[in-house]
This record gives sequence, structure tokens and C-alpha cells, in this order.
Amino acid sequence: MKKILLTVTLLLAFGLMATSTPSNARELLDKVAVIVDKGVVLESEITDLMQGVKENAVINGQTLPSDAALRRQAIERLILENLQAQMAANMGIQVSDPQLDQTIQNIAQQQNMSMAEFRNEISKDGVAFEVYREQVRRELISGEVRRANVRRRVYITDQEVDSLMTIINEQGAQQAEYQLSHILIDIPGDASEQIVGEARERAEKILELLGSGSDFARLAIGASSGPKALEGGDMGWMNINAMPTLFAEAVGNKQKDEVIGPIRSGAGFHILKIADTRGVEIVEVEEVNARHILISPSIILSDAKAEQMLTEFRTELIEGNADFAELAKQHSQDPGSALRGGVLGWNDPSIYVPEFKQSLASLQKDEYSMPIRTVHGWHLIQLIDRRVDDATEKRKKDRAYQLIFNRKFQEETDAWLREMRDQAYIEVLDENA
Repeated sequence: MKKILLTVTLLLAFGLMATSTPSNARELLDKVAVIVDKGVVLESEITDLMQGVKENAVINGQTLPSDAALRRQAIERLILENLQAQMAANMGIQVSDPQLDQTIQNIAQQQNMSMAEFRNEISKDGVAFEVYREQVRRELISGEVRRANVRRRVYITDQEVDSLMTIINEQGAQQAEYQLSHILIDIPGDASEQIVGEARERAEKILELLGSGSDFARLAIGASSGPKALEGGDMGWMNINAMPTLFAEAVGNKQKDEVIGPIRSGAGFHILKIADTRGVEIVEVEEVNARHILISPSIILSDAKAEQMLTEFRTELIEGNADFAELAKQHSQDPGSALRGGVLGWNDPSIYVPEFKQSLASLQKDEYSMPIRTVHGWHLIQLIDRRVDDATEKRKKDRAYQLIFNRKFQEETDAWLREMRDQAYIEVLDENA
């Protein structure tokens, strides 16, 4: 594909990508720029990504490094995305058209727009809707690849959870959140002392530039090897208990606009800036208890047939001619809930994929959903009940576990991407890159 892989958030932030390049110019640009294992990065992909970053910088009044530095960052981003796309193909991960349409509809609703308004907004930004759909499809596939490969690398002990629960209790009702910006000067795993020393010198030089008033985002785009380099290093808002341990220890008791570093880790030297801080109140959270039947399409079961099966089950249940638990035990392909009659138990709805969560939000007690499509297949859902969580010890433990999981998942994602990059065959064909 000639278009780039960008997160949905980045697409919206960039106002989407312009597609007004004349066709003859596009043909001249559309050549292989990088060989990535069995795939390639095209020149047009690099050009589009660089153009998007430049447009975003204009909108935000942000200065950028040289085109050469920006190009290097764009190439690295596209290499990682290409490797993830190849892995998705090898794993057989796909996103069907119905699931994709539902996801885009969710995005439109989050923007408080109808689909017609959303399509019009995309068109005003100069992007064909079909191009946008494929960008979202690729982002969904990349997310599923990351979850499938990183989740099994995360291990959490009861002791870790108990320790964090103690910290949360000591912090009381207010807990610190930080909006962090990040620059990483990476170090190869087998680096010599000389290479480590050179990396430290580069990090110290960046600190000097920051101290003399240089723009953090511009330096991040030009020099950082971190995953958010093209976003100016912006890591967004992070609870102190959910951020990497190394960062949490460094930012504790620091104030807005402070620059911290260099901090040494296995990945290299990190420089942090606290863009902002805020306190977060612990609030009551509504939980739902639901049950579902999952039918996953396969070579012998079409997408349409899977949906039809659940539609028929729904009719039988409404008419009183079937029992949900028995249908789940006989037909559901979710091994975690099928033997329990499809019951998922009490959970925060945010743990579910967006389509599942949205469907639950629209249901009344005991009501059945229409069949919905997610990355896992087709679901028929029944809402058993709702309740407001009263911050019991169980809730605190679940919250502590999730905070630790989020932190470790991000750490392992970064490590997994580095490992995948290091093991891949990469050849940059453009001598100027």
C-alpha cells in the first residue's frame, strides 16, 4: 500500500494526510526506498509521513529539525510499522469490513459527528474516505499484533500488586499524573564503552540545548529514538504508578517544566520534561456483569453465516425457546466463559474492545444485543446487571494490577519493537537517507 500507517489519534491530530500531489509527481516519487525483510517502504510513504508532520507542526506553531533528520525519523517509524504488518500477515490477523465500519462509526461518535459529517470532515482535509478506512484498518491490525506478542511477556506477582495497593492507600484521594515529553538516545545491546560514552555526550549536549531555550519537541523529532519521536516526544498523561519505574522514580516531587536526565537504562539515555502535572481523584466506577456467545468466522464458516447464527439465537432467546447458558456452552468459542454459560463476571467496561463496550453501554438489564463484530469474531451479548463500584479492596487490587500491567505492557512493547528491529534485515536504498 502507498499510504502510511498512523494511529487514529495521530491521524486526527494531523488533520489527516493531504492527497493533492499531482499524479505525475507521485509516479516519480513512488519507488522502493527501504527493504524491510520481505517487505518494502516506498518513497511516497516517507514523503506523506513527513508532509503530515510538517502540517501538524504548522497547526501547533512548532519548529522542526532539518528535512534529513525528519526523514530519518519517518523511515524508522515506517520500518517498525512494516515489520508489524508482515507479522500480522504471518499470524493471519485480519480486520473485516464490518468490524472496520463499526470502528470508524465509533470514532465519529467520539467526535460528536454523524457518519455523513465525519466523511465530509475527512474530505475537507483532502483525504479519500477509502484511503482513510485502510489507514484505520492497518492501525487496528498493528494494535492486535502488539497485544498478541507483548501480553505474554508481562508477568505480575501478587507482591507487586500488594506493594502498589499500599502506595495507593498512602497517597489517599489525590494521585499525581504527569504529562511527560521524552527523548531517548539509544544504545545497541552490544555497544562498546566508546559507543556508550558517545551516546552520553549526545544526551548531555541535548540537555545543554534545552537549558539554553531550545524547543524540546524539535529536538525529540530530530534526535530521539523513542516511539513518540515524531510526536515531539509527547507521551501524554500518565499516572505515576503506571509509567515505567525508572521514570516514576525520576519525576517524583518534580515540578512542571522541569527537565530530567540523562537517565541510563538498557535502551540508552533518557531525557524527560514534565510538560504539566495534575491530581486525579479516585471516583466511583460503574461495573457491568454480562454474558456473551462468541462465534469466530473461519474457512468453513463465513462471516455472514456467523452473524446469522447469532441472529437466530437471539430470536430463540427472546421467544423463550432457548437457554442462553446452554447455547454458550454448546456454541461459544470463548474458552474463558463458555463453560460458565458465557458469563464474564463483574468488570469495568473499559477492559473490553470498543465495539463490545459500546454495545454494553446501550443495553438495559436482561436485554440482548444485536450481533456485533469485533476483532475476535461475532458476539451476542446479554447485560445481566450494572452496579457502582464502592472502591472495595477488590477494586483497589484490580486497579493496582491494571496500573502495573499498563506500565509493564508499555515497557515490553518498546523492548519487543527494538528486538524485532534488531533481528530484521533492513537496507536503506536512498543514499541520502
